[in-house]
Amino acid sequence: LSKFSVLIQKMKFIRKFDIDIIPLKEGKHNFTFEIDSEFLEHFENSGDIVNDVDIKVELELDKRINLIEANFNLKGKVNLTCDRSLEDFDQPTDLSHKILYKYGQEEAEIDDEIFFITHDTQSINVMQLIYEFILLGIPAKKIHPDHLTEEDEDDEDEGWIVYEAGESDLTEEQMKDDQNPFWKALKNLKNNE
Repeated sequence: LSKFSVLIQKMKFIRKFDIDIIPLKEGKHNFTFEIDSEFLEHFENSGDIVNDVDIKVELELDKRINLIEANFNLKGKVNLTCDRSLEDFDQPTDLSHKILYKYGQEEAEIDDEIFFITHDTQSINVMQLIYEFILLGIPAKKIHPDHLTEEDEDDEDEGWIVYEAGESDLTEEQMKDDQNPFWKALKNLKNNE
């Protein structure tokens, strides 16, 4: 195949993730995407993170006068390489994400969950978002279920690790009061009376 025909095939694949929003009437609209290994081929270095995917994406668009709310539900499995044993294993995936597309003067990304689009925007492409959602669903420690230890399970249950530098003699309420400048000002007024 020539470079031109490969480029055409790539563009056709990417367009599968385009959603024409102008013809959509106000209300809810559902779309389904099947994600597999062909999807990963369109992202550089994805093979360093994910070996394979088999995910069904159900997308519900709720079109309103001034915005479009997109609710993504991803269910399936992601094939990963264990950090401990280097064995491949399937990690179940069940994720939900919400994105808002607000109408504005120009197209812009406000943050991870809010995008501005114009009233003239023909379509939105959700391919990159789906890829990012898949990556966000991958655990920091990729451990094969056969090699999980109690410590790994404890880490999973605890969730976030909070770092505390040193011990404090202050109660939680005193710490909150000291951090809030309004409380400091009120205490000063009270102490001056």
